[in-house]
Amino acid sequence: MKRYISILVLVFTLSACAQKDVVTTYFTDDALNEEFLSLDKTPVSLSQILEEHKEKTILIDVWANWCRDCIIGMPKLKALQKEHEDVVFVFLSLDKNLESWKAGIEKFKLDGEHFYVNKGWEGAFGKSINLDWIPRYMVVNPEGEISLYRAIKANDSKLLKAIK
Repeated sequence: MKRYISILVLVFTLSACAQKDVVTTYFTDDALNEEFLSLDKTPVSLSQILEEHKEKTILIDVWANWCRDCIIGMPKLKALQKEHEDVVFVFLSLDKNLESWKAGIEKFKLDGEHFYVNKGWEGAFGKSINLDWIPRYMVVNPEGEISLYRAIKANDSKLLKAIK
């Protein structure tokens, strides 16, 4: 009986790990239709954001003002912006409220496109990308496909390769 339980635990553990590592090259329809808020509080869908930058490389940075790892990674991210001026940087904030989001943009002098994720981690976007950590960097290539599904450091070699 112990052996049977051990095998079941192993199977469930491997299954959970495999689901976490699922990589996809597209966003779900629910994620594409989720609305974020722009700086002027206009609702904007992920689909609209991607369409606006069609045929360009887009680096998506999911971050928050309260996130220590996000703040630590910002100098590396800003260096990337200087090296890759042709890349569109889209910041999706998981801050607790609009005021702290806007204060964080100002405090850290973040250049790029900024949007507030109304539904946070549990929205369609967060669920579709198995969001489990921030910062989370993703790259959408000029063909509109996700060419980098997950990086948590701005100097990750996979991230650097995806934006070249």
